[in-house]
Amino acid sequence: MSRIAQLWRTTTVRLTAIFIALFVVFSILLLAFVAYQSSIQIQQQQTVAIDREVQLLQRIDTRQGVRGIVFAVARLASQPGPGIYYLGDAAGLQIAGNVSNFPANVLQSNGVFSFNYERDPAFPGDSTQGFAVVRSLVLDSGLRLIVGRDVVERRGFTNIVFQGFLLAVAGILAFSVLAGVITARRVLSRIDAINATSAKIMSGNLSERIPVTRRNDEFDALATSLNAMLDRIEALMQGLKEVTDNVAHDLKTPLTRLRNRAEAALRGDGSAQREALETTLNESDKLIRTFNALLMIARAEAGAPSGVLADVDVSAVAADVAELYEPAAEEAGMTLETAIAPDVHLRGNRELIGQALVNLIENALKYYEPAEGKAGRISLGVRAEAGRVRIEVGDNGPGIPAEDRERVVERFVRLEKSRTEPGSGLGLSLVAAVARLHRGTFRIEDNQPGVLAVIDLPATP
Repeated sequence: MSRIAQLWRTTTVRLTAIFIALFVVFSILLLAFVAYQSSIQIQQQQTVAIDREVQLLQRIDTRQGVRGIVFAVARLASQPGPGIYYLGDAAGLQIAGNVSNFPANVLQSNGVFSFNYERDPAFPGDSTQGFAVVRSLVLDSGLRLIVGRDVVERRGFTNIVFQGFLLAVAGILAFSVLAGVITARRVLSRIDAINATSAKIMSGNLSERIPVTRRNDEFDALATSLNAMLDRIEALMQGLKEVTDNVAHDLKTPLTRLRNRAEAALRGDGSAQREALETTLNESDKLIRTFNALLMIARAEAGAPSGVLADVDVSAVAADVAELYEPAAEEAGMTLETAIAPDVHLRGNRELIGQALVNLIENALKYYEPAEGKAGRISLGVRAEAGRVRIEVGDNGPGIPAEDRERVVERFVRLEKSRTEPGSGLGLSLVAAVARLHRGTFRIEDNQPGVLAVIDLPATP
């Protein structure tokens, strides 16, 4: 019973049951209408045939007289079939016909009558007795004429129709129940698969996915959407775990240094305390910048809430960043070149796109190693092509080995040669998160020489 109740609680099963019930009712009504109309049509055909024969015999009586009408009735009565014929005189004596035992009202009145009869054994017929519908009238010659039909044939046909009707109804019911059971089991099996997968995921196995068949039905569409959601959740959980591990690992050292300097300041004199406090402030500023970067990455990777994305003039954002960092590049002995196409727009977050450009230019300034006889150069380019926006920041420095280009965008990852430089290893991670937020990509390419950082975004994410 619990299985049946579970089936009935399924929306698809209820809708299927309602559809089957409507189909069965409609089929029964349709078959009943067909059977009833068939019976009515047969009855009408018999009435038309009786009227046609009566008119024919009346014309014979008018044209040929008594001799002609007697011969015609005798000939019709001798033929096998459901026809009933009677010709009698005014006194009620039978002259010709295949039935003689009519009720008195039929022999005395004009009109249409129905009654049980017995056929004369001397005349052929489908049966010796039955139920007849007849028309009685007096001819111009004064003779009584009765013409009719045995309705047993009609009733037999009606019975056949209704038997077929009952068989059809039984078949429809059986087929509907079978189809409903198959549909319900199929639906419930798909739901059971989803429930089983959900139970495994709730138990902690985030790698489980809902099976997708090749039917491409609504359940496959639902499974695909849920699997995409689970992939996203698993990626976020994995990212959270990595961030937690990295924060615990990378921030433990500066926090320990802060504590040691504060402890040393307590034991020192006034100048030592001042120096320790200044160092503590610097270390605190670094920690705050690290946490701010983590928060900004988390904000970007969480996705933009409704209303955050707006039309952004990327050309204007890139020009502002270039103007801001041009003095810093000159101070570092480098030149900042721009190739910014005008009026390049996309839907996005202006603050995050600007921060991504700032991180890329700061990286180029921070990690550039001057070479003898070689001027440092940073390039910033923005252009639109085929419905996409391409942002490029390049330099002519030592570059990044090909095997490390994917790794450097991970959180807290710093290559060996950059360990001596200040930083948290979160700059490129933020750039990658901003690109993902805008449904785009971020990659590191070879600038021959140097690094070419490419942000490729759709104009309308």
